[in-house]
Amino acid sequence: MSQQNFRSILTGSFSTPCDDNPTVAMIEAAYRHHDIDARYINCDVKADGLKDAVAGARAMEWVGFNCSLPHKVAVIEHLDELAASARIIGAVNCVSIRDGRLIGDNTDGKGFLASLKQVADPSGKKVLLLGAGGAARAIAVELGLASAAHIRVMNRDPKKAETIAALVQDNTSAKADVQAWDGEASVPEDVDILINATSIGLGDAEAMAPLKIETLRKGLIVADVIPNPPRTRLLREAENRGCTVLDGLGMLVNQGVIGVEHWLGRTLDAGVMEQTLKDIFGAA
Repeated sequence: MSQQNFRSILTGSFSTPCDDNPTVAMIEAAYRHHDIDARYINCDVKADGLKDAVAGARAMEWVGFNCSLPHKVAVIEHLDELAASARIIGAVNCVSIRDGRLIGDNTDGKGFLASLKQVADPSGKKVLLLGAGGAARAIAVELGLASAAHIRVMNRDPKKAETIAALVQDNTSAKADVQAWDGEASVPEDVDILINATSIGLGDAEAMAPLKIETLRKGLIVADVIPNPPRTRLLREAENRGCTVLDGLGMLVNQGVIGVEHWLGRTLDAGVMEQTLKDIFGAA
């Protein structure tokens, strides 16, 4: 009788609320595609239960897990080690468990960077980054580490933007500055890449960050971190004006690919994951 193994490899996610997180569907579809006997368990973990959840993952010999809101900063005190970019960013969304040691990384910016590199090398480029939240912070640091020439952070609260600009300046070779976001913003002619890292457009196909559409010019790369809907109004307007556009699906998919590479040493089929998300979001 051949030896059989009925123990699946365990991965997952800790967040609250977790009901609307499609990562589980995306990653488990890829596990099935590659015939990998693994599970991705989407767990609703309240703030006061995070310590126990992390200890439980270690005790049950999970190979890794994602952390989403509100745990990206709080989880750090429960880890043994941080990857370099996670240390700079000050937030973790991906934890690997190796020989009982918990190693935290931040794949938000890495996922965006992988998507961007499919159309352009950020090295030497000038970037206008809209927003100053967690996604903007991670993206700015990774762009700086990838040798972007200059990053301007535009936000309604300039103090938050100043924090990100200082992180970039102090930890990377890129130059960074800040611009207050008052009314409709213009995209300067010397900007190579425009990134919407705000939540404007999430779940609303007609919402758009206040920008002067006429300053979106041919040759400009316009990226939106919003995964749903994938074709935000910003991207539709930019495409109509001849810009190269990047939707938020690529960032989300690449985060999943990078996370599983950390956990299993396997590279999942990004196409399977992207199609799963498109089916969920009803995108063409």
